[in-house]
Amino acid sequence: MGVFWVSCEAGSYIRTMCVHLGLVLGVGGQMLELRRVRSGIQSERDGMVTMHDVLDAMYLYENHKDESMLRRVIKPLEGLLVNHKRIIMKDSSVNAVCYGAKIMLPGVLRYEDGIEIDQEIVIVTTKGEAICLAIAQMTTATMASCDHGVVAKIKRVIMERDTYPRKWGLGPKASAKKALIAAGKLDKYGRPNENTPKEWLTGFVDYNAKKPAAAVAPQNTTPNHGGSTEEGKKRKLSVTSQDENTASVVPADIEKSEKKKKKKHKSDKEAPEETVVVEEEAEVTEKKEKKKKKKKNKDREKEAEE
Repeated sequence: MGVFWVSCEAGSYIRTMCVHLGLVLGVGGQMLELRRVRSGIQSERDGMVTMHDVLDAMYLYENHKDESMLRRVIKPLEGLLVNHKRIIMKDSSVNAVCYGAKIMLPGVLRYEDGIEIDQEIVIVTTKGEAICLAIAQMTTATMASCDHGVVAKIKRVIMERDTYPRKWGLGPKASAKKALIAAGKLDKYGRPNENTPKEWLTGFVDYNAKKPAAAVAPQNTTPNHGGSTEEGKKRKLSVTSQDENTASVVPADIEKSEKKKKKKHKSDKEAPEETVVVEEEAEVTEKKEKKKKKKKNKDREKEAEE
C-alpha cells in the first residue's frame, strides 16, 4: 500500500491514476481512500471549520451580538481573489461598472504592476471591495503612458448595484448637454438640430456616432506605357484578338436581329387576315340563325291558319 500527494486541476480522475500506476508497476492497484487537502487557496491547515462551528457562531451573534466567531468562520469573497492582479477604481466609477459600463482609464485610480493583455484581473474599490472580474485589455506600461481607452473587459460583476451612489451624467459636458436638450437646441436623443449652437458642434465629439464609410479608391484604368517591348507586343496581340472576336460576333448579332424583325412583320401581316376570316365566319353564322328563325315563324303561322 502506498500514499501519494497530487496537485491537479479540476476534473482529474485520481481513481484512474491509481489503476494506471498499478498497471505500470505490474502488480495492479486500486484506490482505497481519497482526501482533498486543498482547493484553490483554501487548505486544511487554516480556516477549516465544521457545521457545528457555524451553528455556534450564529447562536453567539443572535443571542449575545458577538460576531467575532462569525467573522472567523465566514470569510469574505475577496479572500479567494488575493492571487489576482488588481485595479483600483474611483468611488465615482464603481456603480457605473456595476451597471455594465466599460472600464475606462479615466476611472482608474491605481493599478498593480505586471498586468498583461488577456489576463484575468479583479477590479476593486479603494476599500478593497471586489467589484468584478475582468479581462485586461492593456498592460501596465500602456496604462502608464496613456490617458484614455478601455482598460479591461468585464467578465463577471460581483458587487450589487447601487451599493455606491450614481455619479455618471454629472460632469460639465453632460450637464451642458442636458441643458441644451431642455432648451430644445438638441433633440431628445442629444443629437444636433437646426437650433444647435456652433460652439457645441465644434467643441463636442460624439464617440458613439457611426463614422461614414470610407470612400473606395477608384481603380487606375490608365494604360501603363512603360515596360518592355515584349509586353507591348502582347498587349497589341490581345487587343487585335479582341477586335477580331467582336467583329465576328457583331454580324451574327445583326443577322439574329434581322430575323426577329422579319418574324414580327410576318406576324403583323397574318394577324389582320385572321381577324378578317373570323369576322366572315361570324357573319355567316348570324345569317344562318336568321333563316332558321324565319322558317320557324312561317311554320307557326301555317299551323295557326289550319
